Amino acid sequence: MSGGEEILKVENVVKRFGGITAVNRVSFNVRKGEILGLIGPNGAGKTTLFNCITGVYRPEEGRIVFLGEDITGLQPHVIARKGIVRTWQKVRPFKKMTVLDTVTVGALLRTNSVTEAKRKAEDILKFIEFPEDKFEVMGKEITLIEHKLVDLARAIATEPTLLLLDEVAAGLRPNEMERLASILKKVNKERNLTMIVVEHVMRFVMGLSQRMIVMHEGEKIAEGTPQEIANNPRVIEAYLGTKPL
Repeated sequence: MSGGEEILKVENVVKRFGGITAVNRVSFNVRKGEILGLIGPNGAGKTTLFNCITGVYRPEEGRIVFLGEDITGLQPHVIARKGIVRTWQKVRPFKKMTVLDTVTVGALLRTNSVTEAKRKAEDILKFIEFPEDKFEVMGKEITLIEHKLVDLARAIATEPTLLLLDEVAAGLRPNEMERLASILKKVNKERNLTMIVVEHVMRFVMGLSQRMIVMHEGEKIAEGTPQEIANNPRVIEAYLGTKPL
């Protein structure tokens, strides 16, 4: 659960592509220890906002403050070292590397010792309950849920303060989503890792998040608990295209 301290402040961020405003004056805070859900229809600007936070894009207006420091427009590798790490919508497997070596790559952000990085990678894989008999399996030979877990483990191995998960449940079966949600809650609670989760699977993200933000056509239209969001007329209209009866 949230400890109350604000670790990230997004203030009036604007990102344009030509004549299209993908993110329009979006502001919100993230509290230490919470899981914040970020939802909205396709094209709402969620991933663009992630890209602004992580340095992939530089916003035209506004600023992003992390742990009291303005990080607006810094390079992605600099932001990662400061403690903000992300996963991507599509898994990016290291097909010609083993599971263990792939996670070791993430751990090397914080150490020059391959031995230490590999030990950390083993610990993290065990922590997220990845099958130990698959540690030495090549990336091209594992399943989709296993790829998702490897991506998660690699991100955790960088020792982030804030983890951004972009549609981490996409393509998974219901039982796999339950397994993933359980692991994410364990990571959040036992490692006190703050998360922002972009997701289209409503049952998954509402069961995972303590607080939620809704975007539509580049703007933030709602913020609140999952129950408040589920009953918000503007959210219902944005998703269904009609006003609730």
